[in-house]
Amino acid sequence: MTNQKRLKQTSLLVILVTALAACASVPQVTRLQTEAGSASPPYETILVVAVLKSFDSRRYLEKEVVTALEAKGTRAVAMTSLADSRTPLNRNTIIPLIEQVEADAVLVTQLTGLQTDAKLKNRNPQTSYNVRSTDYYNVFSVEVTEYVEPPAVQYEFGVQLRTDLFSADSKESVWAIAQTSSEKTDINGPGFYSGYADQAAAIVRALRQDKLVAK
Repeated sequence: MTNQKRLKQTSLLVILVTALAACASVPQVTRLQTEAGSASPPYETILVVAVLKSFDSRRYLEKEVVTALEAKGTRAVAMTSLADSRTPLNRNTIIPLIEQVEADAVLVTQLTGLQTDAKLKNRNPQTSYNVRSTDYYNVFSVEVTEYVEPPAVQYEFGVQLRTDLFSADSKESVWAIAQTSSEKTDINGPGFYSGYADQAAAIVRALRQDKLVAK
């Protein structure tokens, strides 16, 4: 692999992690499939799988989905807690994990679209004042020091995700949604990964509304 190609792939991973970690809007959810067919919800144990290029992004999103599910009474297990970055994401690796955790459903989220726009933004300058009196009545000497940091790059993202719920028995999708959100990085500090929590909350809220997990 050439250095240029490796750099390009690394840059894409950084953008993906940053996008999901940015200050996020509330994701908009569209139902793609709501007919459960032969499924028998509510599901009690769910294996959570995020299909993303970055292992850290997978881990963060899966963790937030698990937390959101378990807060509402559904047992959930993140795939990244059972497998490392060397484990391929495919049917042959997921099925044994379903049996291991005795899951009755698998929740799979994948990135379907990402648009980025970068702009230079000035940071807020920090200013200090030193006020001293003089020999003249009501006249003061004011010394102003301004600390200006270099401009920062602010990224704006359009993120599209798709989430499918698969029945462990039939191995078929019984429910699916699309999530879209607009996100922006904070130029004055690192992201706090609120985007992962927002996406997870949207997924679990839709699952509960459609009565596929416990309320």
